[in-house]
Order: sequence, then structure tokens, then C-alpha cells
Amino acid sequence: MAQNPGGIKDISVEALDGSPFSLTDLPGPLLIVNVASKCGLTPQYEGLETLAKNYGDRGLTVVGVPCNQFMGQEPGSPEEIATFCSVTYGVTFPLLAKTDVNGDGRHPLYAALTQATDAEGEAGDIQWNFEKFLVGADGEVLARFRPRTEPEAPEVIAAIEDALK
Repeated sequence: MAQNPGGIKDISVEALDGSPFSLTDLPGPLLIVNVASKCGLTPQYEGLETLAKNYGDRGLTVVGVPCNQFMGQEPGSPEEIATFCSVTYGVTFPLLAKTDVNGDGRHPLYAALTQATDAEGEAGDIQWNFEKFLVGADGEVLARFRPRTEPEAPEVIAAIEDALK
């Protein structure tokens, strides 16, 4: 899939606390997910944390990207988001700064990610919270999973296993 020359990992991002964060420092595959604290799909944090724990020692890093573009379902401050994720779901994976994933203010990370197609061959805007992108160690998008696909769904696990080979 056509991406920027250095791949997704070379795009500048910020950690939830606003400090610089480098995706290139994460050597293995990434599962990048736009997340929200007040969404019907928020319990997917549990599955994402399970993936982070089960595959982290093999190189996978789950990266959460809070987004408030879908019915205002991520209204909190960075501190509130961090506390909610840690206390409610025991999240240990990195969270980036709150980001726009669609529209004129779309972050460059999502400008690149949304070029990727899903299983039906459709690219374009993020549909809702918890859309997932599997990015290979080389920074190329390997798979796109729509919001209702659970983190531990067989197709997600199979794609992760393939990416870790």
C-alpha cells in the first residue's frame, strides 16, 4: 500500500502527556487503534490489553489514539484519559495525544492509515471509535479492522501472528 517513504512509523506523534513519542522506537509490529472512554465499544480496551500482554514479548505494541470526533465520546483531559484507562482496564500500552482521525484537521498518521483498505477493499474515513490498523515492523499497513471487530477476533489474531513471523 502506498504510504510515506519511511512508512507509518516515521510520522511524528505525541504521547498522551504532549511529549514527543517515536513510533520508530517500537521495533516490532503495531496495532494502532483510535480509542474513546465513553463509547459502547470501550470494553474493547480489555481485549487490547490482553493482546498487549500476550504478544508484547514477541514484539507487538498496541498504541491507543484517543479521539473525540465521534459523538464527543472522549471528552477528558490527558490526565483523565490516562486515569480511566489505567484504573478501569489496567491499560499498560502507550496512549498518544488526543487526535483528529477524520476531516480537515486529520493527523498525518491517520491521513496515511486511512489509505489502507479493510477486508472488503474499502479505504477512507474512520467509521467510529476502535478502528484497528496492524502496521508491520517496516511501517507498512498490513491490515485494517473496522470498529466492531473485537481485538481478539480470529482474523486479528491471525494477522498479528503473521506479522510476528
